Amino acid sequence: MDAKQERRKPYLYESILSFGFLIFVMAIGIAKYGVDPHVPMLIGTAFAAVIAVKIGYSWTEIEKSMFDGIYQALQAVVILAIIGVLIGVWLQAGVVPSMIYYGLSILRPKIFLVATLLICSITSLATGTSWGTVGTVGLALMGIATGLGIPAPIAAGAIISGAYFGDKLSPLSDTTNLAPAVSGTDVFTHVKFMLQSTVIVYVICIILYLFLGFKYVSSSADMSSILEIKEGLASTFNISPFLLIPPLAVIVSIAFKVPAIPGITIGILLGIIEAFIFQGATFGQILTASYGGFVSETGLEAIDELLTAGGLEGMMYSISLTIIAMMFGGIMEKTGQLEVIVEVILRKIKSATGLITMTVATCIFSNATMPEQYISIVVPGRMYTRTYKEKGLHPKTLSNVLESAGTVTSALIPWNTCGVFMTGILGISTLQYGKWAFFNYLMPLAVILLSIPGWTVAKIEDDPDTVIETTSL
Repeated sequence: MDAKQERRKPYLYESILSFGFLIFVMAIGIAKYGVDPHVPMLIGTAFAAVIAVKIGYSWTEIEKSMFDGIYQALQAVVILAIIGVLIGVWLQAGVVPSMIYYGLSILRPKIFLVATLLICSITSLATGTSWGTVGTVGLALMGIATGLGIPAPIAAGAIISGAYFGDKLSPLSDTTNLAPAVSGTDVFTHVKFMLQSTVIVYVICIILYLFLGFKYVSSSADMSSILEIKEGLASTFNISPFLLIPPLAVIVSIAFKVPAIPGITIGILLGIIEAFIFQGATFGQILTASYGGFVSETGLEAIDELLTAGGLEGMMYSISLTIIAMMFGGIMEKTGQLEVIVEVILRKIKSATGLITMTVATCIFSNATMPEQYISIVVPGRMYTRTYKEKGLHPKTLSNVLESAGTVTSALIPWNTCGVFMTGILGISTLQYGKWAFFNYLMPLAVILLSIPGWTVAKIEDDPDTVIETTSL
C-alpha cells in the first residue's frame, strides 16, 4: 500500500514523546556524563524518525525531510567555514591581538566595572567567543577586582555581560550565525536588526555598572596581570591601529547590505594583506592558520589560550552540530510534529508581543531542560519559524528573539553547559553572579517590552529580499 495514503497528522502525545525523549537524552548526556551534544542530538533525531514512520511516512520522505532541514542551514555552514578561515587569518595578521590590546588600554581603576564591560565586549566581538573571553581576559579582571575590593559576584556579572554582548553581536560567533540560519534570513540582516534593542540594554548596563562602581572607587590597583597581557601581545605582534581596518571593513559591509559571504571574504583578503605587511607572515603560514587555526606561542598561558583558535578545522564542531540539529528540526517540521505542539502553545496568542513572549519562554525552557546553548536556538527556531512567517513577521524578528533569550540566558542556568563553565572558571556560582549579569537577564525582557511599540518587530513586506525561503516536503 502507498505510504503516502497512510499518513496522518501526529497526535499531541507522539510529538511530545519526540521532544521528551530528546530532552531526556540531552539531559543525561550533558548534565550527567558531560559529553558533547552531537550524539545525544543524533539519538533524538533517530527517535523522531521512528515516530514519523509510526504516523505513516516512508523512509524516503523522512530522509528528504532531513536533507531539507540541512539545506536551510547550508548558508550558515558555509559562513561558519569562512569565519573559521577569517579568525585564523586575523590572528596571524595581528588584527584580533590589536583589538584586545587597545581594549585593555581603556582600563581605569575608577571606572573598573564599566571598563570591564567594555573590555570583555571588545574581546568577545573580536574573537566571537564568550567562553574564551571569560576564561582569559575575564579571569585576569577578576584578580584586579579583588585588589580593588570589588565583590567578586559583581565583577563576574560585568565580565559575563560583556562577554555575551560580543557573543550575541559578533559575526564571528557561531550562535550569531546559527540563529538566522534556523529562522530563515542571513547573518548581516540579523546583526543589523539586533543592534537597536541590544544597544539600549547595553547603555542601561553601562549606567548600572557606573553607579555600582562609585561605591568601590580606588585610585590604585594591581594592574600587573593586565600589563603582562599587553606586554605579551606587543612583544609577539606588531600592534597598529591600521590593523583595525579589516573589522571596520566588515562593519561597513554590514551597513551597506553587502551579502554575508562577500563581506566576510573582504575581511579575509584585507587580513591576508596586513599579515604580510605587519607580521611578515609567509603564504604558507597564512594557509596553515586558515585551515588548522593560529597557534599562539607567547609563553603567557592567558594569551595563548585565547589566541590559539580559528581555522576551518576549528569550526567543524559547530558545523557538525548545526547539521545534526537541522536534521532533527527537518523531521519534526515536515512530519507535522512541531505543528501540533505549536498549535497548542499558541492557541490563545494573537499578537506579535504574545508570540515573542512565548518564544522567549521556550528558549529559557530549552536552556533548562536541554542544557546546551545551541539547542535553545535550534529547537525554538524550528518550532516557530513557520508561525512567524504566517503572521507576516520577518525571520529576523525570530532570530533576534533566539539570540536575546537562547544565547544570553544560558549562563544563568546552573546546570547548563554555559553556567557550569562560567562557575568553573570564575569560581562564582550562577546564583551569586546572576543578579549582577545585567545584560543577560535584561535582554530577554527588553525584546518583549520593545515589541509593544514595534521596535523588535519587523514585517516581511518591509524587507522581502532578505527572507530565505525553505523547501517543503
